[in-house]
Amino acid sequence: MKPIWIVDDDASIRWVLEKALARENLATKSFSNARDAMAALELETPQVLVSDIRMPGQSGFDLLTAVKAKCPGLPVIIITAFSDLDSAVAAFQGGAFEYLAKPFDIDKAVELIRRALEESLRETSIEAGPSETPEILGQAPAMQEVFRAIGRLSQSNVTVLITGESGTGKELVACALHKHSPRALQPFIALNTAAIPKDLLESELFGHERGAFTGAQTTRRGRFEQAENGTLFLDEIGDMPFDLQTRLLRVLSDGHFYRVGGHQPMKANVRVITATHQNLEQRVRDGLFREDLYHRLNVIRLRLPSLRERREDIPILVRHFLVQSAKQLGVETKRMSEAAMQFLASLELPGNVRQLENLCNWITVMAPGQTVEVKDLPPELMRGHDAGAPGSSVPLANDGATAHVSAAPGSATLAALGATGGWIGLLELQAAGMLAAGQSDVMDVLGRQFESALIKTALKHTHGRKNDAAVRLGIGRNTITRKIAELGIDGAKDD
Repeated sequence: MKPIWIVDDDASIRWVLEKALARENLATKSFSNARDAMAALELETPQVLVSDIRMPGQSGFDLLTAVKAKCPGLPVIIITAFSDLDSAVAAFQGGAFEYLAKPFDIDKAVELIRRALEESLRETSIEAGPSETPEILGQAPAMQEVFRAIGRLSQSNVTVLITGESGTGKELVACALHKHSPRALQPFIALNTAAIPKDLLESELFGHERGAFTGAQTTRRGRFEQAENGTLFLDEIGDMPFDLQTRLLRVLSDGHFYRVGGHQPMKANVRVITATHQNLEQRVRDGLFREDLYHRLNVIRLRLPSLRERREDIPILVRHFLVQSAKQLGVETKRMSEAAMQFLASLELPGNVRQLENLCNWITVMAPGQTVEVKDLPPELMRGHDAGAPGSSVPLANDGATAHVSAAPGSATLAALGATGGWIGLLELQAAGMLAAGQSDVMDVLGRQFESALIKTALKHTHGRKNDAAVRLGIGRNTITRKIAELGIDGAKDD
């Protein structure tokens, strides 16, 4: 491991940090000015850089700029006086990992440097890994089963039906099946059958002859012809109109089809892979999907797990999407704090991997600073009702949908949020979300929820006897009677 560099014109600060880090068995190298550190940077690089902002000659800003140009992933901690907090924020936005405000607590400084060190080592291990990103990421047992299935199908041309919730990556799996098949050098053509109007879908699939219908000025090749000798991926096959299902069945049966308005049969040498988020068996029972087509498509079924079934993959996916998003925007990659990563791993995320990717794009653009804390996440993720009440749920609005994470004692949500202070942490998160949303009655709303939760719990313990509940809560009888009426609590009775 490389040493930690300390750059400060104040010898006492250098001495204190050197001694504190030496006790942690961490090697250091010190500089009294930014110029010497920049010169050394031409020959070597540190694991972490700690630098003051204001120094004679070149400033910490100049050093930060030089470091980020040469080593974008190197964590830089800026030391600043309280009077320079605006400068610190500017440095933070310029790529600093974090800042230390003078006078600082030495234990907190060491803790911060250790965090930066862990981040630096993680970045190093990522850089040392394979340069080519796998087409599908996942270490969870459920995903390993998917990978094994792709491997077993690698030399086959068999028809595959991919099932799974929306956003689980069905097209990625279809691409992987094609890439590792004997048809890999031939075209891969994808079509979402739910996204094409019914009147146009037949032409999209099979093509049309000139003059076949109004607007058909030229002959057009359909997706089956475009995918000749390759793979045709039909997404959301469950939404295909019933009459078109008959035509698709005919192609799968004998390999022949007609263009719309055509009289000459066309021969198709195409491997068909389909996908759906729907229950095709139920659609067959409902008369919405042909049973014979279902059996033609369901030769090999490959089910993709939801993100809820592979929570251990969420940190891997988050880091990948943050790197990907940063590259697309030309900015430095954001880092998730441990508490924020645990919080994300506890969410339901009904939109699955697609929703997680969108969330990472939001974080890259909207989250302040380089290290993302729980409070920096979208407010709607933390907005809820009666979040602290036992057995309640925390609504998590995502892409217009509302999921629920159990907040019962011992649940994944409380375990993830415990790092922020148990039920107080939950309360803080809900308050932060409401404040960020611009609500002006936060104190009143949360106060009423708090009182309601306490009184309901006390009434449950006293089997509805309000006077006994008042004694247990340490409030007067008149007070609990008034609160029960104000809060609209049912089930209370006189002793």
